[in-house]
Amino acid sequence: MDVSVTLWVLTIVGLAALIALDFFIGRKPHDVSIKEAGIWTIVWIALAGLFGLGLLVLSGGQPAGEFFAGYITEKSLSVDNLFVFVLIMAKFAVPTQYQQRVLLVGVLIALVLRTIFIAAGAAIISNFAWVFYIFGAFLIYTAWKLIQEARADEPEEEFEENKLLKAAERRFGVADRYHGTKLWIEQNGKRVMTPMLVVMLAIGTTDVLFALDSIPAIFGLTQDPYIVFTANAFALMGLRQLYFLIGGLLRKLVHLSYGLSVILGFIGVKLVLHALHESGVHVPEISIPVSLGVICAVLVVTTITSLIASKKQAALEASEGASETSKSPKSPTNSIDV
Repeated sequence: MDVSVTLWVLTIVGLAALIALDFFIGRKPHDVSIKEAGIWTIVWIALAGLFGLGLLVLSGGQPAGEFFAGYITEKSLSVDNLFVFVLIMAKFAVPTQYQQRVLLVGVLIALVLRTIFIAAGAAIISNFAWVFYIFGAFLIYTAWKLIQEARADEPEEEFEENKLLKAAERRFGVADRYHGTKLWIEQNGKRVMTPMLVVMLAIGTTDVLFALDSIPAIFGLTQDPYIVFTANAFALMGLRQLYFLIGGLLRKLVHLSYGLSVILGFIGVKLVLHALHESGVHVPEISIPVSLGVICAVLVVTTITSLIASKKQAALEASEGASETSKSPKSPTNSIDV
């Protein structure tokens, strides 16, 4: 897909305008309701759909199919980010009325960092076709690792700050409490960061770890930097509302890791096949329609089996609770003999 500088500028300006509108509407700190989160989630999904349809009309089915496949993949992988976001919010005890602002700025930081990753990935791919072998092998390894972690059934871990974040805290210092939405304050004659800024940086920089598998994954579906960027942008910008909408549902998606591992493994195999094809080996390549179908099917099956398993587990726990109650000794009743 031949993308002009003008189209790049218009796209970035358009996204910036949408982000500014989102920020303006939610500028006042408040607790986000399910209704508000649901409306904005639908808005961002609809905008992504309209963008994909625009690609279909202006550039044909191939770019549109690549965008939708990339968007759905990035969206599903970004849901996994929400687990970590929950841990970060708990770690820094972020007041509920400030969580919306934290997520907005944190996601913007993540988008900037991902853009750097995308530019680097596109430059590497254009010069070294063999990098597809590395990307493919890495995704297959990540898929296997996800399965191992899911089967380990370890208790929920606590968020641990990365080295970059710790270095920033040592360098600038951190205030002992939140000061509204302020990012910097004067404390004892020294300018220090507030916990609000720290948690924003935590969310933004932590996303880089997720980009290590999501960026190679989408490059396995399309090598067009424009589609990679826009798919990531739409997936990330709707993530904040999704956090409030399905926060309680996250724990019910017990098979999510298995579904993501299948998707990453599938794209890893697709990348290896593509690398072999580029090397002159006659092997079948997986088309975008097939990729889109597999990704959607895996997500649907994963969601259904997760909800069924969660419902069975809840019923089992309720049954065990009722059984324990019935077995508990009853308190003796006092009787009076006449």
